[in-house]
Amino acid sequence: EKTERYLNIIHDENKRLGVQVEKVLQIAQLEKGDITLKLEPLDINEILGKVVQNLSVQIEQKEVNLEINLNAINTEVLADQVHVTNIFFNLMDNAIKYSNESPNICISTEDTEDGVMVSIKDDGIGIPKDQLSKIFEKFYRVPKGNLHDVKGFGLGLSYVKNMIELLKGKIEVNSKIDSGSEFKVTLPNT
Repeated sequence: EKTERYLNIIHDENKRLGVQVEKVLQIAQLEKGDITLKLEPLDINEILGKVVQNLSVQIEQKEVNLEINLNAINTEVLADQVHVTNIFFNLMDNAIKYSNESPNICISTEDTEDGVMVSIKDDGIGIPKDQLSKIFEKFYRVPKGNLHDVKGFGLGLSYVKNMIELLKGKIEVNSKIDSGSEFKVTLPNT
């Protein structure tokens, strides 16, 4: 049972890795306005469940205290499954990576006038106020002096923002050093 679980995760992660390579190419296509989305009705709760499942190994390893509050009633959005999954995977992955051991992470949904809002909130290291306006820039990484404990290319949040805008949604971030970050993504309902 455990082996099958890990095989499923490996399979899903292999697909996601292929998507990461595609992401670099798609960012270039996005900038040229040359991208086609496969839009279909999707349940945001199902997408979030899959993301949590695919991150279960990291969640266990880092001893994440995960709280899930899916309060939204109208959870159907018109989106591209691959891209909307990547959006929330990126945000959850960052919440885990940029936290200390045994972090508290809360995923919640709620209905808003603009659609369904998904919040991913952590009690991690936070982002300096003067850096918040830059985190969605391509290749930008928040400076941490000589520390290179978290690997990445600075593409994740740029991709997230561009995709959310392409899906006619919006993203907000609130953060405070040593108190964590909260990313709020709102996508229009179908």
